[in-house]
Amino acid sequence: MASYKRHEARDWAHEHLRGVANVVIPSFTSDLKGLNEQGIRHDIRHEIELGFSGTLMVSEVAITLPEYEQFFAWANDESRGRLKLIHHASFNTLEENIEAAKIAERNGAELILLSYPANFYARTSQDIYDYTKAFCDATDLGVMLFQVPHWGFERVHPSDLEAPLVRRLLDDCPNIAALKAEGGMPSIMGWVEAYRLFSKDVVVTMPLEQYALALAQLVPIQFIGTSDTEYYGGMIPRIFNLIQEKKYDEATKLYWQLTPARKARAAANSYSSQTQFLNRMLWKFEGWLNGFNGGPVRQPTMRINENTMNSLRQALVKSGLTPTDSPNGDFFVGRHPMDTAA
Repeated sequence: MASYKRHEARDWAHEHLRGVANVVIPSFTSDLKGLNEQGIRHDIRHEIELGFSGTLMVSEVAITLPEYEQFFAWANDESRGRLKLIHHASFNTLEENIEAAKIAERNGAELILLSYPANFYARTSQDIYDYTKAFCDATDLGVMLFQVPHWGFERVHPSDLEAPLVRRLLDDCPNIAALKAEGGMPSIMGWVEAYRLFSKDVVVTMPLEQYALALAQLVPIQFIGTSDTEYYGGMIPRIFNLIQEKKYDEATKLYWQLTPARKARAAANSYSSQTQFLNRMLWKFEGWLNGFNGGPVRQPTMRINENTMNSLRQALVKSGLTPTDSPNGDFFVGRHPMDTAA
């Protein structure tokens, strides 16, 4: 259970939602028939070792609700409160997402990132409002709204979640505690508008490090998340901490150091503006380069080819980081392979 009451979600977020949160993608057994406990526990420990304050427990993969509960339970047991676990409300329907939220509530989740199902075709702001309010009303956890082009809501408003809609939701849903503001990307106007209008009410985060680490030198940003910042190992928490200490020159020097890796990551993820879907195999490989478990991913999944793997690896070296020296093929096995589900 969360450490706060439903009506305390915003106060909790302003006080405790700090640092950098990335993602953990489930690890599976070699036969893909079950979850890999050792791989999952390894990733949670590595999150803590690298200095992340929280992580998104990714559900946007081929995983059942009972498996997702086991995934969360192992992560909660391994983290022992040292890592904020964020539930990923990215299942098939509103009803399934509410059921998954209940699972997360009883297994240590402290926040929910609200996604919208692929089959949800909102025609009006009222459609978005109705789905969002129904979800928020069904959970006692704090909810992070996600303003991003992936949902196709630009048909309603170019900012993806227009400001009057967000204002109405904040007024009517007291457990909305944060706003992940990527609306209207690649423009940052969606974030600027959200920060200007709503940062006194909720925690407004820019999850994309290339923008967040610059903006945080101009305005107070207490939390960056959630995104695939594990690609850079522990560098993003390190840079963010320097900014919090107002050591801007040191932070900026490290920011520029990561330029080759940042460009390689952008190139590898460039497809997303067309597909409106994230390649979780690619993200899992990015983490594997820096010590995460890796391992096989269930189909259906997007793929990753040798050129992309080599580009991501070489860019880390050019950025002064040391990726694993294991061959790329080892990623598909994982650091803690498990033959079959127990």
